[in-house]
Amino acid sequence: MQPIIIVLIILVVLVFIALIKTVQVIPQASAAIVERFGRYTRTLSAGLNIVVPFIDTIRNRIDLREQVVPFPPQPVITQDNLVVNIDTVIYYQVTDARAATYEVASYIQAIEQLTVTTLRNIIGGMDLERTLTSREEINAALRGVLDEATGKWGIRVNRVELKAIEPPTSIQDSMEKQMRADRDKRAAILTAEGIRQSQILTAEGEKQSSILRAEGDAKAAALRAEGEAQAIRTVFESIHAGDPDQKLLAYQYLQMLPKIAEGDANKLWIIPSELNDALKGLGGIVNIPGVPGQGGGNGNGGGGSAAMPAPRRESPRFDKD
Repeated sequence: MQPIIIVLIILVVLVFIALIKTVQVIPQASAAIVERFGRYTRTLSAGLNIVVPFIDTIRNRIDLREQVVPFPPQPVITQDNLVVNIDTVIYYQVTDARAATYEVASYIQAIEQLTVTTLRNIIGGMDLERTLTSREEINAALRGVLDEATGKWGIRVNRVELKAIEPPTSIQDSMEKQMRADRDKRAAILTAEGIRQSQILTAEGEKQSSILRAEGDAKAAALRAEGEAQAIRTVFESIHAGDPDQKLLAYQYLQMLPKIAEGDANKLWIIPSELNDALKGLGGIVNIPGVPGQGGGNGNGGGGSAAMPAPRRESPRFDKD
């Protein structure tokens, strides 16, 4: 009985293994290559698949999603014989699992070598300055060559990016000095422009301030003149309303004489001719010698007014020592 049990156990194990090999579950976005006796039979898609155990074998499982492969820096010589190190990144996707399996031994290594060769051909026709400023052009040319070459491998190159372009150390120092000089130049220009704008604004402010100050002075002068005119009109109206006589006018003239003589710069001052008439009226109040028409006695002792010649209507001149 024991040998029969052992045989049954072996059969159960074989059946279990056969079931495992018969049922193949392929994940989403993946594919599997099936070979029968070493020959390609079909490609399994995502989901549950049935194969013949011990006859069909899974040769390769391929990820159909887009892949990102960074390549190490590659030394490339430019047209002006300068060595630059360039880092590249390739975005590719397998579109034909059968071609990717049988058309090339290792499509990742093939893409890397093709990228390096194409990059050297492209950069070899450019100088350093153009290489540093033409990334888009290099990316487009590199992608075109790779897409055309990898199409028969069942590979589609979606994007090619240059991560970094490193020129020689001496060139980097020169570029840094040039960039620093350019920054200093821009800073000087901006500073000068700021000073110029500040001076313009300051001058404009001073101009507006002067205009406003002049307008204020003009308005103040106009108000002062209007006030003085109003004061003169008021005084004039008051004088005429009071009907002053000649005596009062003479007294006012005498009060103004000291003010006329004030100041060290007044070397010469003029008395108006109307002062003679005022002094005539004042002679009746105050005894002023030598003033014609005063109310005192004459040289003959008489009490009446003596006939005097009329004074000349001139403005006397007095010099102040």
